[in-house]
Amino acid sequence: MDAVIEVRHATASDAGSLARMLHDFNLEFGDPSPGTEVIERRVAAFIENGRMTYLLAGEGPDGFAQISFKPSVWADTPIGYIDELYVVPGLRRRGIGTALMEEIFEEARNRNAAGMELVTGEDDYGARALYEKYGFRNEIEGVNNTRSLFYELDF
Repeated sequence: MDAVIEVRHATASDAGSLARMLHDFNLEFGDPSPGTEVIERRVAAFIENGRMTYLLAGEGPDGFAQISFKPSVWADTPIGYIDELYVVPGLRRRGIGTALMEEIFEEARNRNAAGMELVTGEDDYGARALYEKYGFRNEIEGVNNTRSLFYELDF
């Protein structure tokens, strides 16, 4: 029988662990990081003011999810957004991502969310497989069946 992976809501005292994983996550995918001290301060503030929800999995912790809920003109209840989902590389494919997804959906049900959205890299096959297992699909829109694109602009 597989061991149960515990997932819990993070508190501001977990900001250091979350900052280290967020920093490692960005570096793994070649993205810049402002450093763990800056991230820790921001994460603690997000937790304290309720702007973001952080879920921690495993004893290490071994992974986390950062989720948010926002109002939408397309629904009467909020839309959930998986901002980040990360599992420590050496611990992947052991059910940690699945445990996080289950808790994400529990949180969405508790908030009466109308749905969930996310963005992931086209070449992140592990993440795509996890999301597709739960019914997420790469959205094709309009009469021309065009793929949605993600844009960003740094200031």
